[in-house]
Amino acid sequence: MSVWRKSSYSLNSNDCVEVGRRIGIRDSKAPASHLPVSSAAWSAFLRSVKS
Repeated sequence: MSVWRKSSYSLNSNDCVEVGRRIGIRDSKAPASHLPVSSAAWSAFLRSVKS
């Protein structure tokens, strides 16, 4: 079973993006599909957001 996480700021909203470790990202409104993202790409994304 995959574990998907969303921001604590989303509370009970379904209007968010969820992240699955070693899985990818998905829209919470369309949980059946996801976009695979490599760990290197995810790390680069996080660095960009933080800077």
